[in-house]
Amino acid sequence: MSSVIELCTRARAVKDTVGSLGTPEKNRALNAIADALLAHKEDIKAANALDIAAGRENGLNEGLIDRLTLDDARIEGVADGCRQVASLPDPVGEVTGMKVTPNGLKIGVKRVPMGVIGIIYEARPNVTVDAAALCFKAGSACVLRGGKEAFRSNQCLMTIMRDALESCGIPADVLNLVQDTSRDSATELMRANGLIDVLIPRGGAGLIRSVVMNATVPVIETGTGNCHIYVDSSADFDMALDILYNAKTQRVSVCNAAESLLVHRDIAQKFLPLAKAKLDTKNVRLHGCEETCAILGADILPATEEDYGKEYLDYEMSVKVVGSVDEAIAHINKYNTGHSEAIVTHDYFAAQKFLDRVDAAAVYVNASTRFTDGGEFGFGAEIGISTQKLHARGPMGLKELTTSKYIIYGEGQIR
Repeated sequence: MSSVIELCTRARAVKDTVGSLGTPEKNRALNAIADALLAHKEDIKAANALDIAAGRENGLNEGLIDRLTLDDARIEGVADGCRQVASLPDPVGEVTGMKVTPNGLKIGVKRVPMGVIGIIYEARPNVTVDAAALCFKAGSACVLRGGKEAFRSNQCLMTIMRDALESCGIPADVLNLVQDTSRDSATELMRANGLIDVLIPRGGAGLIRSVVMNATVPVIETGTGNCHIYVDSSADFDMALDILYNAKTQRVSVCNAAESLLVHRDIAQKFLPLAKAKLDTKNVRLHGCEETCAILGADILPATEEDYGKEYLDYEMSVKVVGSVDEAIAHINKYNTGHSEAIVTHDYFAAQKFLDRVDAAAVYVNASTRFTDGGEFGFGAEIGISTQKLHARGPMGLKELTTSKYIIYGEGQIR
């Protein structure tokens, strides 16, 4: 029996145990995990330092190193995320939509655990804790398969969490980490039919595409983020510059960072030099259309079709001048990844058209795309941002990690 299948089998053996835990028991365990993470902060940082050193040695870019890094603040953040999940309402057992049919049957819908959730992700060790906490509160066992870049960090975090569960009298096999980070282990998880109830990929475009194309178990597709900021002709320049700067540069390695800037032709001559000056403070490289290059000069790289569709995850951005909100919407819907899109405008009708017609999980008016996040939306930690349209869309919290079943009360009715 392979290690992946063995882990899935062990997780399946305890799924009913975690599924039947009461809310107080789950919350006590989540708080115990948070306490344990803080108590072992130095162990986590030591393991993480080895991963960072190996990453730099293997040529990881600074955006990925940033995703990989666990410092005091981030460890405190993931611990706080566990406490936030503990404080959230428990979706398991919620009954909605109870109705009485003409023959007297009472039919309702009850929210229930998925069972065993598999998650494949890359160089973000915080996902190990976020995913474990959310799956656990949602009443499911989980099998996590992280990337090789964060293996030591993930292993340390998982050991701490499993020990914390056992200290609360809960089987450690509720939380599992695949030790093999080869492509073979990912493939085994994708094809663990009968053992994995749903598989969630979280990472770059290549990983997500591989899972969607190769998995034989059900998949919830989380997305890469080619997010756009469209600055309309009526935009307040100061607001637009602040939103652009925040969305692009606050943290370049995340999926809700802006990768593309669109500017209305009526303001391009005035706005683009201001935008370049602002982005120059972070050395952002711009790839522009012909009009952008004509306005900003030789420093701008000519944009290609690839640039318009690219998730850079770095200090780079594509720029295009457009003639209308309709042209902006058409460009976004052609090149975006269905994640997060923003318009900066004081025109009510342009804003409403943008909200109605842009095809994305989150659409903003006069705000940064950086808010597409489970914590910012009040969900606590998140499992990822779903860019598909079935089951879940947008930040996925507890509710999206459960399924439902019909419950029917009768008094002897027959058909």
